[in-house]
Amino acid sequence: MTGPSPIDEPRQASVVRLPLRNTVAELLGGSAVAVAVSMVLQFAAARLSISEPSYAPEALTMLSSSLVLAAVFVLLAFGYRATRIGRWGKVVATWVALSAFSTLSLAIPLQSTRFYYGGSSTDNGFRMQLMTRMASTLGLADMNYADTAPYYPSGWFWLGGRFANLLGWEGWAAYKLYALCWVAVTTVVAFTLWSVVLRRRLAVLVAVVTALSGMLHGIVEPYAWPSAAWLLPVAVLAWRALRLADGPPRWTLICIGGFVGFAAITYTLHFGFAVAVIVLMALITGVERVRRGDAAGAVFKQLFLRLLPIGLVSLVIALLVWLPYLISTKFLLDNPRSAAQHYLPEDGAFLPVPMAEASAFGALCLVGFVWLLLRFRHSEIAASMLVVVLAIYGWFALSTLALLAKTTLLAFRLNVVLDLVLPVAGVLGLLELIGYLRKKIDPRYGVQITLVACALGLVGAVDVSQEAINDKLLGYTEQAYTDYYPTGDNAKGQKDPQQPGSWFDDEIRAVAALTGREPDQNVLLSTDYKLMSFQPYWGFQQETPHYANPLADYGDRAAEVERWTEAKSSDELLTMLRSSKFASPNVFVLHNPQSRYSTVEAPPEHEGDLALQLKGDAFPQNPNVRDYYVHFDRAVFDSPAFVKRDVGPYTIIALR
Repeated sequence: MTGPSPIDEPRQASVVRLPLRNTVAELLGGSAVAVAVSMVLQFAAARLSISEPSYAPEALTMLSSSLVLAAVFVLLAFGYRATRIGRWGKVVATWVALSAFSTLSLAIPLQSTRFYYGGSSTDNGFRMQLMTRMASTLGLADMNYADTAPYYPSGWFWLGGRFANLLGWEGWAAYKLYALCWVAVTTVVAFTLWSVVLRRRLAVLVAVVTALSGMLHGIVEPYAWPSAAWLLPVAVLAWRALRLADGPPRWTLICIGGFVGFAAITYTLHFGFAVAVIVLMALITGVERVRRGDAAGAVFKQLFLRLLPIGLVSLVIALLVWLPYLISTKFLLDNPRSAAQHYLPEDGAFLPVPMAEASAFGALCLVGFVWLLLRFRHSEIAASMLVVVLAIYGWFALSTLALLAKTTLLAFRLNVVLDLVLPVAGVLGLLELIGYLRKKIDPRYGVQITLVACALGLVGAVDVSQEAINDKLLGYTEQAYTDYYPTGDNAKGQKDPQQPGSWFDDEIRAVAALTGREPDQNVLLSTDYKLMSFQPYWGFQQETPHYANPLADYGDRAAEVERWTEAKSSDELLTMLRSSKFASPNVFVLHNPQSRYSTVEAPPEHEGDLALQLKGDAFPQNPNVRDYYVHFDRAVFDSPAFVKRDVGPYTIIALR
C-alpha cells in the first residue's frame, strides 16, 4: 500500500473534524452520561451480593460485557450509518455503550466489596489516604503532614473529595465508586477526542481499544489513567496543529494546553511526558521545514507562537494545584530533593516490547508496530503515534542514564501509554488492510470480508477482556476482598484477631476516647499506617520516604523519633516533644510485642519495650524500602501526662 492513508481522509484540509461547539458539548454531555450510567450499573452490581469465593461474578461479567461488545461491533460493521436515530442519537447511544462496557467489566467482579482493585494494600493505602484527606477539607492539603503545602498533584482527589461529600460518604468509602466512574468517563471522553481527529466509526472502535487496554494496564491507577488514555488523540491533534501551513484554529491550541494542564494537576509524570512529546514534535517539524528551504527564523517564530498558547493555558491550570508548593519553595529555588523517583522495578530496568507477547494483545501490538513503520511517511496519524513511541523509548534511555545521578524518571509508568499506542495503531492498520482487500477482491465478497473482520475483532476483544479479568486483575481483586475495612472485618466477613486489620475499629474508637478530639485534630505517630487511609488523622511521619512530602523533612523526622526513644523518663520525653522543631504527635500507636496478637518479636535488649516501625530509602535496591524498628521504654509513658490503652497487638498512648 502506497499513497495517503485512508485513515486520515476525508478531512477537508482542517486540523479537526468537530467544531468547537460540538466538541465542548460532547465532552460535557458524554461525561455526564458516563457518570450516570456508571453509577446506576455499579449500584445494580452491588445488589448481586454473591458470596466469595465464586466464579459467578466473572461469568456475569463476561456475559454482560460480551453482549455490549457484540452490539457495538455489529452496529459498526452493518448498522452505524443505516440507523435512523440521528447524529446525536448515535452519539448518545455510543456514550451509553462505552460506559456500560467499562463499568460492567470492572464493577461486577467487585460486587461484594467496598474496596477498589488492590484493596487498601501498598499504593492504594496512599490513594485512599489522600481521598480521605480531601473529603475532610474544602481546600488543598497534604495527605499526611499538617500545615505543609501539598506536593503530589491532588486535582483528581480534590474532586473526589467533593464527590464523597455529595454522597455523604467517607473518602475511602467513595473511592471505588468514584474511580469506576472515572474509568467510564475516560473511555467516553477518549471517544470524543478521537472524533476530533478520526471518522466517527473509527473513533468508536479506538475507544473500545482504549477501554480494553485500560483493563489490562491502566485502571489500577484510576487518577493516572485519564491523562494516559487521552494523550494519544491529543498528540495527533498537536502534530497536525504544528504542521498545518495556514495555522490551526486557536481553540485547538487552547484545548491542547488544557490537556497538558489537566495532566499537571493529576499526574506529574504524564505532564512532563506530554510536554516532551509536544516539544519533540515541534523540533521534528522545524528541522523538516528548514531542510525544505524555509528560513530558520520564520519557522522558529511560527512554532513558538503555536506553542505559546499551549504553554500559557497549561501553566494557568497547573498553578491551581502547584502554586502553594511553588511559594513554599520560592518557586523551586529552595526545592528539597524528593525520593519519589527512587524506584526501579523489573519492568523499569528492561525495555518494554509488548509486540513480542504471545497473545492476542501482543499480536495486535505487533501489527501496530509494523503499520507505524510502514505508513508514517503517508499518514499524519501514524507519524504522530510513532513520535510518541520514540519518545517513550527515549524516556527509558534518559531514565537509565539518570541512575548515574542516583535517581530515575520512572519510565515504567509510561508502559501504559505504549500499551495503548501500539494496539490502537494495530486496529488502524488492520482497518486499512481490510479496505485495501475490499478494493482488490470481487465486490461480491465485501459482506463476507466485513463479517469475518467483525467476528475476529469481537473474539479478540472478548479474549483481551477475559485475560484482564482472569489474569491481570485477579490479584488486585483478591486484595479487594481480603483486606480489612475500618470496621474490623473484610468483604468475606472474616475477622481474624491475628490480622492487624481486624483491630482497625478498636483503634479508631480508642483514639477518639483517649483524645476527645475529632480525627483531623490529632497528629499520630503510628506503626499502623493504614489508619491514615480511613480517618483524616495527621501523621507525624509518612509510611515511606517515597510518598513523603519533601517539605516535611522525612529524614530529620526519622532522626527525631529515634532521639525520642532515648528518653529515660517521662519528663525527658515530654521536654523533647515540646522542644521539637516539628509539630509533635499527641497520639502514639505502637506495637506491643507482649500481646498475644502481636507478630513483632522484640530483640532481647528491648524485651518489654514498645516498638515503632520506620522505613528508609534503600534505592536502588529492590524493594526500595528498608524496614526497621525503634523501641520506646514503657516507663516513659508512666506519667499523668499520658493516658493509654491496649488494643490487640497495639498500645495506644495519648497526651492528656
